[in-house]
Amino acid sequence: MEKSKVLVVGGTGFIGRRIVAASLAQGHPTFVLMRPDIGLDVDKVQMLLSFKTQGARLVEVSLDDHAGLVAAVRQVDVVVSALSGAHLLLQHKLVEAIKEAGNVKRFIPSEFGTDPARMGHALEPGRATFDEKMELRRAIEAASIPRTYISANCFAAYFCPNLAQMGTLLPPKDKVRVYGDGNVKVIFVDENDVGTYTIKSLDDPRALNKTIYLRPPENILTQNELIAKWEELSGNVLEKIYIPVDEFLASMKDMDFGAQFAMGHFYHFFYEGCLTNFDIGEDGAEANLLYPDVEYTRMDEYMKIYL
Repeated sequence: MEKSKVLVVGGTGFIGRRIVAASLAQGHPTFVLMRPDIGLDVDKVQMLLSFKTQGARLVEVSLDDHAGLVAAVRQVDVVVSALSGAHLLLQHKLVEAIKEAGNVKRFIPSEFGTDPARMGHALEPGRATFDEKMELRRAIEAASIPRTYISANCFAAYFCPNLAQMGTLLPPKDKVRVYGDGNVKVIFVDENDVGTYTIKSLDDPRALNKTIYLRPPENILTQNELIAKWEELSGNVLEKIYIPVDEFLASMKDMDFGAQFAMGHFYHFFYEGCLTNFDIGEDGAEANLLYPDVEYTRMDEYMKIYL
């Protein structure tokens, strides 16, 4: 079967660069949007040029240039967005371009975390991100654009080697904060695997108009299990400091916006168990069941480089 042509928007970001790599590795003709105003961001320019040397085609167009976006979209079959944070709502410009172009077989918007459809109860200020993603979903569906949503749960780099400690990406030396009793199941996913599963799904009719959940079975771990893996690898037993839920929530009150945003997500992951406390249902599917051939990275393997 002929591989779909893929346009990646946000290709120099944390997940975007991995989506580009996976698209090229899986043999898709790969186009990467390059903003004309990229300016002096030398790292991004060099990354884009490295994509080009690997066979990607750079498409220079601004998200504010509707006609240019439509022309870019008409060159491909699938659009994958990895825009993040403050740029999430810019995806409405992509929706308008895809709607006018009329040729796109699949749009994968930038989600890649917790399924926003299950987070209507989320704490402020973190809830804003889920609300924005749901606003975009409504626009996509109102335009009858074929789509796939990717729920990738916790990116390993941000939650695994640091044993889910806030304020660091490195393993703790002697003490570790444990949320509640540490026995809530959380899902950790290697970010390169996120790219692999995303590209696997884009030509798959089983993923059409569904949410694909990345749930590698051996990476569904409690915080205690994650800590135990690190202790076994490192030979270093850590002192555990258990944080009751009331204490955790009370500590949020005096923090700045950014800290409150992050802590709200930690609350939902590690106290509420929002990643694993539901059945997927008919509107979704598990990536590991659809693509059992993917050799995903286990978290003990992931952590070895941090020794």
